[in-house]
Parts: sequence; structure tokens; C-alpha cells
Amino acid sequence: MISIAVANQKGGVGKTTTAINLATAFAATGWRTLLIDLDPQGNASTGVGVGAAMRDYSTYDLLVGESTLEECTVPTSIPGLDLVPATVDLSGAEVELVSVDGRTDRLRKALSGDKAAHDICFIDCPPSLGLLTLNALTAADTVLVPLQCEFFALEGLSQLLQTVERVQQRFNPDLGIIGVALTMFDRRNRLTDQVSDDVRDCLGKLVFETSIPRNVRLSEAPSHGLPALIYDQHCTGSRAYMALARELIARLPENRKAA
Repeated sequence: MISIAVANQKGGVGKTTTAINLATAFAATGWRTLLIDLDPQGNASTGVGVGAAMRDYSTYDLLVGESTLEECTVPTSIPGLDLVPATVDLSGAEVELVSVDGRTDRLRKALSGDKAAHDICFIDCPPSLGLLTLNALTAADTVLVPLQCEFFALEGLSQLLQTVERVQQRFNPDLGIIGVALTMFDRRNRLTDQVSDDVRDCLGKLVFETSIPRNVRLSEAPSHGLPALIYDQHCTGSRAYMALARELIARLPENRKAA
């Protein structure tokens, strides 16, 4: 199983939307897919139709060691896609784990027993660089960074790259960045093109060719408990996420592509 952390400490950049729709795209193409909701808001869980009543065990139980990954995993209505949901209890996990030995390694240990059950795992990180995100980066093989096309997003990207480098040095030397996905792209806004050009000039081929446009259907889908790919597979946002998924598959190591 390859694990991909979808991370950016800035909120509102499309992390959860990206994690949900990429996970759905991979499941639709035959990959046994696991989505881990590591955000206390639980938006990824809601976005794939797993309501609060279905979250008997959550990522909180997983991190504090009260439940196993198998116990915390629930099937979704999307064939091939399983979920480890989040509840508000997760907001207290950072405080509870501060004094625990190996506090940054809890998620990696929990995932170590899932090498055969799933082909790929997407970890939806919270909008911060706290202990939850550190657990995700320590457990992940690589990082996918959604980046909103606005000026302040560039500052956040710099901070995230520094954090990834520190995690490489201290906790996970094999961690890499598989790509940066430009989100909320609006060609009517000149600033969008300027930010896109700046990011591509700075990071080159690390930036995916596919940009995710601003799209009403992407915003509507979570309120129906559905990924956009299922809510409206023909909208521009869904088509963009399918194209992004194809690019992502092409970047995976050859020996990890067989689903």
C-alpha cells in the first residue's frame, strides 16, 4: 500500500475536496482505496456519506491506541473505497499525545498492518502543522499539496516545504512530494495566472499539468454526501479530478501501480 498525505497548513485550499475525489477516482479504476480523515472537522467523512451515527470508531481511537485499523475502517457507498472517519474527539488527540513516547509515529504503526487490504491510502490532513499532520507525514510515502491560486498560498507553501524537509531529517527520510495541484483556478482572474506562472517557474515539473477550476458542482457535492465525481461526473471539476488522478498514477513507482 502506498500512502499519500494531502496536506497544506492553509485552510480553504481544497484539501478535502482533492482527497475525496482522488480517492473516488482511484476506487473507480479498480484500486482498493482507503481514505483516512485526520481533520477533527470530519468533512472528508461527511463528503463520502459517512454520517456521525456511523462513526463508532474513528481516527482518534486509532491514534490513542484504543482500536485497530480494521475496527476503525468502515465501507462507503462508493465501491472500492473504505474510510477511517474522524470525530470531534480528534481535536483532543494532540494534547493527549504530547507526553506519549513515539507520538509522531502512531499513525504509521497503525497502518503497518494494512499492507494487503488496500492498494492506496489518502490521508486528509487538518489545516495546521501540528501533531496530527506530523503523524500523517511520518506515515506517508509521499505528499500531495493542493495550492489555491492566490498570493498568500505561496507563503504557506514555503512553510510546508520546510516542514516536509524537517520530517525527512527527523522522522521519515523516505518522504517525498509527489506533486503540487493548483486548485480554485479561475482564468477570468489575472492573479490566478500570475500565481500559476510563479509556482510553475519555481517548482517546475513538480506542479501537475492539471489545474482544478472553481466549480459550483464541486462546492455542492459535499452537502449531498457525495464526491463530485459521483454527484456530477460530467462537470468541469470532476473531469479535472479524473485528469489529475491519471497524472498521479503516472507519477507512482512502476512496482506500485498494479491494482
